[in-house]
Amino acid sequence: MARYRSILSLILVIVTTFLVSCSSPSAAKAPPTYTAAQIEQIQQYVPDIVALRDRMNNELITLIKRRDWIDVSNFIHGPVGEMRLKMTYVTRNLLPQDQQSAREFTRNLFDNLVKIEQAAEAADYQKATLNYREALADIDGFLQLIPKPTSPQASEA
Repeated sequence: MARYRSILSLILVIVTTFLVSCSSPSAAKAPPTYTAAQIEQIQQYVPDIVALRDRMNNELITLIKRRDWIDVSNFIHGPVGEMRLKMTYVTRNLLPQDQQSAREFTRNLFDNLVKIEQAAEAADYQKATLNYREALADIDGFLQLIPKPTSPQASEA
């Protein structure tokens, strides 16, 4: 009986070795990349986001420095309000690993804009400037996630 067990064990080892050696290795998946269409779609919104960021950098800080609180609130609800929509469009087209960070930057940006508006209502210059700087940092962080357009010369090489 012991002899049959050892023979059976030997046969099982041989069969297992054979099956493992015949199996194909799992193919390594390439990391996800952007298609040209995705980059093109994302790049449609980038100039608008950058323009709104520049406008915010010029106009909003001027309004805060002048302590023109009514216009600060109007600016946040007007031109800066459309930035959220554009950032949401871009976020949907980012790679899955970048989408969470993009959502976080967008959420933080608008939390900071709410805080700027609250500071405007309270006429709190310090709080407004602090949250203004944080809002700009959030926009800059978001823009870092956006893929750069590929140049035609680089793809031909």
